[in-house]
Formats: sequence, structure tokens, C-alpha cells
Amino acid sequence: MFGALRREPGFYKRLWALALPMILQNLITTSLGFADTFMVGLLGNAEMAAVTAANVPVFIIQLAIFGFQSGMAVLVSQYWGRGDTDNINRCLGVALYAVTGFSTLLALTTFFFPAQVLRLITPNEELVRLGTSYIQIVGFSYIFNGISSIYSGVQRSTEHPSFGMTLFAISMCVNTFLNYVLIFGKFGAPAMGVTGAAVATLTSRIVEFAVAAVYAFSCKRLPLRVGCVLRPGKVILKRFLKYSTPVVCNETLWSTGTSLLTVIMGHMSNSQDMLAAYALVGNIDKLSTVVCFGLAASAAVVVGKEIGEGKDREHVYSVSWTLLLASLLVGCVVMVLLLALLPLFFRPVLFPLFKLTEGAAYAATCLSLLYALAMPSRAFDVTNITGVLRAGGDGRVAAIIDVAPLWLAAIPLMALAALVFDAPVLIVCLCMQAENLCKFPLGLIRFRSKLWINDITREV
Repeated sequence: MFGALRREPGFYKRLWALALPMILQNLITTSLGFADTFMVGLLGNAEMAAVTAANVPVFIIQLAIFGFQSGMAVLVSQYWGRGDTDNINRCLGVALYAVTGFSTLLALTTFFFPAQVLRLITPNEELVRLGTSYIQIVGFSYIFNGISSIYSGVQRSTEHPSFGMTLFAISMCVNTFLNYVLIFGKFGAPAMGVTGAAVATLTSRIVEFAVAAVYAFSCKRLPLRVGCVLRPGKVILKRFLKYSTPVVCNETLWSTGTSLLTVIMGHMSNSQDMLAAYALVGNIDKLSTVVCFGLAASAAVVVGKEIGEGKDREHVYSVSWTLLLASLLVGCVVMVLLLALLPLFFRPVLFPLFKLTEGAAYAATCLSLLYALAMPSRAFDVTNITGVLRAGGDGRVAAIIDVAPLWLAAIPLMALAALVFDAPVLIVCLCMQAENLCKFPLGLIRFRSKLWINDITREV
């Protein structure tokens, strides 16, 4: 099986040339979230739990943006293989209209109805009070972030991933500095606490948008054709709706489902401990999966370009199998590292640093252990679903494989365990991982069928 890892000279050099900037970009954005959690966590468990609850709708916005970005990449990577820059600009235009409208709607909702939104997540009035000002401000940041993320996605899908890495590095530096200044009141600024974290995020996203806009209008490698962006046309709109809508629905349903897991935690008897543990371990998990998501993103570009160039089905299948095996091996390495760090660093150093209570530390231990054990299958699934299947234009089946196990297995099982039977924390955490047990075999069966390989650009 692993003989498929042997490829022609230069294959892995090309793969890692694409993947490394994406990995660094993911590391930068995830580190930004970890820095936010760390600084807010220094204020106390309640503040960290409040920000975790307030970030549930923000998480939905983020995943929807990722869905639009991924859906656009299905078309852009194949058009890039054909050298069709006009249609790439048209795809950019459709995606920008969609993202701007969606993020603006949610930002207005969280601004005018912050307490009502937070009460959907947790009945804890202390957390609602602490999170209200945060959610009102931070929602608007994703209007700017949505636009810059879509443009960086176009650059990534046209084999220029270093732009996104640079862009989000600038954003991270601005956000981290302003967090320090505004949360704790440094350099003469008022100590704003949780509200300061939201203001820092909004400011950094505005800077991020400005940098992306300046680069877009000056880029000669992929010229911005304003006419194509503003008037993408019905043909591209239909292609986008056909192949991108399943991806957007996939990410929206997945983010909503994942957010429901947080809502379930928010209604548990030990909700504050669970939310605090989930805030910390969730960021650890994001840091540990940056390589997996980087490989998945590069796989989407590689597979999409191979199809766009007109390569035969067996060649595309062979390349994709190599990418999946590489991801599986990376997942095994990450699993071993996490299992080693749990007793050596997380429990004795990191958990006390965040002032976790005894109950929160136990919950964090359970979550960390189960996340680590699931890492190999998750790495395979991420590359298969968000990289290979989507790049082949198989977004509808990929969405079913990604979403169905979450909604039909993980959510019902966790709700029963946590809210009906009041099961031990370890059982509740185990129920969260039910989707991974179902997703891996379903994805493998679909991949081996080869029905996902489609040249969608030649239909236009």
C-alpha cells in the first residue's frame, strides 16, 4: 500500500512548496487564537468560558467563509490549470458577493441581539454578561476578514500560498500587540478586559483587509480585472452555485453542528469547567492539525490542476492516493507527539498556567487524549474531503460524508450522554469523537470508486 508513496522526482518538492506556506499561515492564525485564549484566560476561568461561548457564532462565520473559499477553489484551481484568468476573476467576484452578504447579516444579528444569541449557547447569566460586548464588536471583524480570506484563497489556488502566510502574519502581530495593550491597559490605554480582545481583533482585521486590497490592485502575476469581479456573469454564477453551494452548505452545517456540541457543554451541570477546558484544548487541537490542513489545501490545488490540465483518471487517482497516504502518516506522527506531551507538558505545566480548576483540568485531559488518538483518521479525512473529493468536483457526496456522521452520531450521542444520563466527562468526550469512527470508512469507499474525478471547467 505504501509503495504508492514513491513518486516521480520533484513531486514532493512541489507538494511541500505549496504546503509549507499554508501550514505557516494556519499556524499563524491558530497561534493568534491561542494568544487570545491565553491573554483572556489570565483574567480567569469565567472570562475564558464567556469568550468561548461568544465565539460560537463567530466560528460559524469563519467556517462559512472557509466554505466559500473552498468552493471557489474547486473552480479556480482547474481554471488555473487551463490558464483562464478572466474566469478566475469572475469566480472571485461571486465569492466576494456571497461572503460579504453572509458575514454582514450575522454581524448585524450579533450586534443588535447579543444577549439573545448568547442565551442560545449557555443559560449562565454571568457568561452572557461578560460576552455581550465581545460578540457585538468581534462580529464585524469577519466582514473584513471574509474579503481578505477570499482573495488569499484565490492566490493559494493559483500556486501562490505565501501571500496568505504574509497577510495573516501581519494580522497576527497587530492583534497580539493590541490584545496586550487593550486587555491589560498597557502604554496608557484603559484596561478593557474581554472587550479589549474584541477591539484588537476588529482592528487587526481592518489592517488585514487594507493590505490585501493594496496587493490585489498592484499584483501583476494575477491581474485584478474589476469588470469581471463586479459583473461575473450568469454562466460562472451557475457553475459556482452548482459546485460551490454543496461545499458552503457542508461547512455551514459542520460548523453549526460543532457549535451545537459547545451548546451542549454550555448546558451541562459543570458547564464553566467544560467550556474552559474546550477553549484551551480546542486551540491545542488547531495547532496540532495545521500540517494536516496545509496538506489538504495543497492537495486541492495539485488535484484540481491535474484535472484542469486534462490528465487521465488513473493518473489523478494515483496522485491523490499518494497525497492521502502522506496525510495519514503525518497524522500518526502528530498523534505520537500529542500523547507524549500530555503527561510531560500539558498536565504539569500548561493546565496550571491557565488556572484551570480540578474539574476543568480533568475534562481537558480527556479531550486531549481522545483528540490525539483520532488524529490519524482525521488527517486522512481532511485531505480526502476538503482536498481530493472537492477538487474533483464531488462536493455533494463529500458534504454528506463530512456532515452526516456529526449530525446523526456525535450530536445525538453527546446530548443523551451529557443532558439525559449525566454521564461521566470521559463518556461525554468520547461521544464527541463518534463522527470520526463513521467518516473514515465512508470517505475511503467513495475515494476508491473514482466517481469523484470530474473536469468541471470544460462544461463552461
